Amino acid sequence: MSESNIKKLLQSVVVHKSSDLHLVSKSEPLLRLDGTLKPINLPKLTGTAIEEMCYSLITEKQKKHFEEHHELDFAIELDGIGRFRANYYRTLGEMAAAFRVIPIDVPTLDDLNAPPVYKKLIKREKGLILVTGPTGSGKSTTLAAMLNEINLTEAKHIVTVEDPVEFVHKNKQCVFSHRGVGDDTKSFGIALKYAMRQDPDIILIGEMRDKETISAALTAAETGHLVFGTLHTSSAPGTINRIIDVFSGDEQPQIRAMLSSSLIAVIAQALLPKPKSGRVAASEILVTNHAISNLIREDKVHQIYSSMQMGQGDSGMQTQTQALLKFLSSGMIDRHTAMQYANKPEELEKALNRL
Repeated sequence: MSESNIKKLLQSVVVHKSSDLHLVSKSEPLLRLDGTLKPINLPKLTGTAIEEMCYSLITEKQKKHFEEHHELDFAIELDGIGRFRANYYRTLGEMAAAFRVIPIDVPTLDDLNAPPVYKKLIKREKGLILVTGPTGSGKSTTLAAMLNEINLTEAKHIVTVEDPVEFVHKNKQCVFSHRGVGDDTKSFGIALKYAMRQDPDIILIGEMRDKETISAALTAAETGHLVFGTLHTSSAPGTINRIIDVFSGDEQPQIRAMLSSSLIAVIAQALLPKPKSGRVAASEILVTNHAISNLIREDKVHQIYSSMQMGQGDSGMQTQTQALLKFLSSGMIDRHTAMQYANKPEELEKALNRL
């Protein structure tokens, strides 16, 4: 019975076009719809009921891992329902779970109404492209659409390293080697070390979460590979600082030099609710040019933002404020939403007052 119950709940996530399902003891099941949590009209759950439902989806090996570590990340595809990324955890001694919908059909950049510069960026042969933002900001979807574009147009070997594997690409022009941390490899660092022996053209790193992974990503980008990665940062200049700050003081000059030569672009995005329904991605886009490379190398990252403000034209660069102003003028978002999500609310307010 428990397996059919969890499948019904996951089916309702897909039917309601929600992004997430939350199961927490003493609460009814909750859906995240357009960024807002909404209860499903069902009785409140107990920890025992959650455990019965959630255990019905996993293997004995996964149960053992959860019981030892109290955390479990995995992806699952259910016939006739969809694909989900799941996280099991404990809260006040009881089991809880969060499920995220992963579309089985990988979107295109056109489906996402992505800025035109994205199609230019993915034509590069080598270097580092970072897509950043908080959890739930659509980083995985943007990266999947970029890889999908390459898959449609070029013959490449693409190695992805994720925890867990989210979007599963069908081989079109490209061949994909999807590697899940825990299932197919022990760690991001080990996978990246051996990726170099797998003759990749392109490497996707699901999360650049530690020094070892960031080092390997920079080395791969420098040695002739196109590398895509994600970080949990909210602005483009902040992303560069985060990478540099992972390293000790005496290592930082070398890391700045590597970044200055290999960084292609940083896309820092947030998903904003539209006035009626749906969401739209507001992206701050930094595209590295000669001036920005020099600022990174010379430890003047604080000056990058003003370069982004001025470096518009055909570069495709934009600050988050400029992205928000475009959405406001087209009616895609309202003023309250723009101010709520703005990285620099004072700058946005000044710009609005000038209009």
